Formats: sequence, C-alpha cells, structure tokens
Amino acid sequence: MPNANARESSAPESSRFDRILAFMTVGLVVASVIAFVAVVVATQLGAGADDGFSQGLWPAILMLPLFALPVAFVLLVVLLVRGVGRRSRLAKSGQ
Repeated sequence: MPNANARESSAPESSRFDRILAFMTVGLVVASVIAFVAVVVATQLGAGADDGFSQGLWPAILMLPLFALPVAFVLLVVLLVRGVGRRSRLAKSGQ
C-alpha cells in the first residue's frame, strides 16, 4: 500500500489563479442569492409599492443576479476546463 504522504505530494496543486476563480465564483453566487433574498424581503415589507424599486440602490440589486450568475457559470466552466487540462497533463507525464 503506497504511503499516504507520497500520494498527497503527487496530487495536482491548484494555482493561485484557480483559487481566485473559485472564490470569485462563490462570491458572485452568494451576492446573487443575497440580492434575491433582499428583493423578496423588501417586497414583503412593501418597498415595491409606488415604484419603490426604481429608486436608490434597488435597480442595481435587481440587476445583480441577471449578470452575476451567468458570469459565475462561465468562471466555473473555465475552472473545470483548467482542472481537466491539468489532470490530463499529469496523466500523460506519468505522475
């Protein structure tokens, strides 16, 4: 049975760029969910009455999930492609 430490040292290490992509993806999804919950709560509290969502920060909060979720999806696909490429290179090199 191979040593567990040897197996860990040969595992592909994620780069700083991959970690940044992962945190950006999580951040965009969390921000979108928070914006969605804020709109739901504000609607229940009556903020949408008399065109209240067209003033202040509400337009930006309403638009955030429309842009952030597709960007997060693209970042996730980029992260997936980079991971598959890294594993493929490691497999070809015999590690």
